[in-house]
Amino acid sequence: MKRFFKEYYSEFLREFNLVRRNQGILVFLLLLPLAYPLIYSLIYNPEVVRDVPIVVVDHDRTPKSRELVRRLDATQGIKSIGYALDLSEARKAMNEHKVYGILEIPEGFDRNIGRMEEGNAVMYCEMSLLLRYKAILVGCTDVMLDMGADITTERIESVAPLAETIATGDLLGISNVNMGNIEGGFDSFIMPGVLILILQQALMLAVGICGGTLRERPELGGSIIQGSILTSMIARMSVFLIFMIVPTIYVIHYVPLIFRFPMAGNVFHELMFITPMLIATIFWGFILQGIVRERESVFLIWVVTSIIFLFLSGLTWPRYAMSAPWLFLSDCVPATWGLEGFIRMNTNGASIAQAGHDYIHLWILTGIYGVLAYCVQRWVQRPAIRYGLKHNNGIV
Repeated sequence: MKRFFKEYYSEFLREFNLVRRNQGILVFLLLLPLAYPLIYSLIYNPEVVRDVPIVVVDHDRTPKSRELVRRLDATQGIKSIGYALDLSEARKAMNEHKVYGILEIPEGFDRNIGRMEEGNAVMYCEMSLLLRYKAILVGCTDVMLDMGADITTERIESVAPLAETIATGDLLGISNVNMGNIEGGFDSFIMPGVLILILQQALMLAVGICGGTLRERPELGGSIIQGSILTSMIARMSVFLIFMIVPTIYVIHYVPLIFRFPMAGNVFHELMFITPMLIATIFWGFILQGIVRERESVFLIWVVTSIIFLFLSGLTWPRYAMSAPWLFLSDCVPATWGLEGFIRMNTNGASIAQAGHDYIHLWILTGIYGVLAYCVQRWVQRPAIRYGLKHNNGIV
């Protein structure tokens, strides 16, 4: 035990000084987790799109068609800027990005409703931004349901006037409650998962830079070339965990607090849940050190893996719809399980026991990557540092 603590203390100081004096590592460990969540959250704020401009082509010109336009204009998502003579003029306005939707009301709209037939209207949307499409779609759906309920009430009253007392208002009330995302905003939907991906990328790249630094300057290796591999890994892991304490608390607690993201979970339970993901990511970084020969090569890995991890996480495409090979790769990424459990806890108020499936997978990945990291450090990284010392100084 005395030898263990001596080696641990020596390796801890060596790695701590290496991280503290390396600006590139500090950028990834501190600046990236502090700045990126703010930048991404500000980009997606406000969360929902309001008053999307549309133009109306009204071939009917009746009170009912004007009522439809008036109700659409009263929704928070749609704003009618006026009428066009025909569809060609409306398309010209859309091509010039003056409007993002066209409402075409055909002739006979009011007459068909009076005959108890379907009154159809067509809404055209341009798809350059799905948030605008969502605002128009939700607005049209709500108005159509509301008008349909009013028309049904009028018909019942015309047949049986006394039935008005029981048939007034919306016959089929619809209340849409977005669990965990009350506002239904894009920021609250995607950012909790992105926060976990930022933590993973920052930590993995910082560990990778450390490996590249030791390859370029093997004299900084110190006890890593002669002490216990396991002790060295535990000491270096402790250094990175210490540096990540403040960024992790900031990312999982204060960023949601600043931007009013859903915060239904317990921050201490969330920290307990995130810990195995951080450890697994550090071991993953130790594995990455086996192929990082220069510090600059980490930036290439960053560019290549950022988008891949985003898609594998299930944020942009559901994991259940992935094919078996992609699902296997997704399971191998610590952030996949980290963000699924964190979203359950932070957004929907789940306990750590209710996120136990993801928690267990994180510890399994920690064990697997720990064994692989040990093999890489013993048979790849340590011989490479020794070779660098021998090549530079003639010392074995």
